[in-house]
Amino acid sequence: MVKKTALMLAAASLIFSACGQTPSSTTVQKQTETKASPAPKSESGKQLVKATSSVIEATKSADSLPGTDSASTSVQSNDSVPIKYHLSKSYDIIPNEEGTEKKVVLLTFDDAPKEAKMLNGLIDTLDKHHAKAIFFVNGYRVKEHPELLKLIHERGQIIGNHSWDHIDLKKESPQNVKKQIEDVQKIVKDTIGTAPQFFRPPYGSGNDTVKQVVKDNDLLYMTWSNGSLDWDSKNKNKPDAIIKNVLDQLHSGSNILMHELPWTVDALDTLLTKLEAKGYSFVDPRSIQTHK
Repeated sequence: MVKKTALMLAAASLIFSACGQTPSSTTVQKQTETKASPAPKSESGKQLVKATSSVIEATKSADSLPGTDSASTSVQSNDSVPIKYHLSKSYDIIPNEEGTEKKVVLLTFDDAPKEAKMLNGLIDTLDKHHAKAIFFVNGYRVKEHPELLKLIHERGQIIGNHSWDHIDLKKESPQNVKKQIEDVQKIVKDTIGTAPQFFRPPYGSGNDTVKQVVKDNDLLYMTWSNGSLDWDSKNKNKPDAIIKNVLDQLHSGSNILMHELPWTVDALDTLLTKLEAKGYSFVDPRSIQTHK
């Protein structure tokens, strides 16, 4: 944003030099918002049109620079996150080196994407706490609402693979396991341009066949190590119960399972506030090692 503003001011100075004026930041903003008008016939008018074009081109160029606030740029910068953590056999988040913060949790949401209202509610709260999460998606849901997958991606959150139909993969044939996983990889890549790097089996149910297909597709297999139980009917419409469930199981490296549900949306802000008060921070999923 600083680079963009600097370019705008530099270009705008050309405009006002033609008019014998010194630009203020407010004037520059008004100038860049002004619609183009027919070119004046006078020489000074020609200079003004040329300078105005410079402002427009400078603004366009600034949009493609690192550090700007456009959604596309924030998505492109994902690969720059350094790898600091790996997954333990119990699916906790573990630092790769001494000195890396241990008191972290991973936030995850299963069975997405359902509704824009819920997704925006969850992501608004994540943004408030400067947190990233994995949204594990089902293929049939993405097929029904590809715009919701784009919403998650464009708002800077991470997409995970949760199988196509949300079935117990341990009970399926190798051929169907492959289809359930790879069809999600394809539809996600076709929709947002990049395939998931994380996989979570529905119900946490997997076997060697599932894990091999996951590995063959360059995915990191995980279940969870801290369950919110927001899916349980006894916790329906009970945000406080969800918060208590997570805090009761809390430990360094907690891999927290939640879902895209209205009461989870209601619980999230308070939950993240309480986690921060206990000294926990939120690990960026992109900093987790996905390949050995």
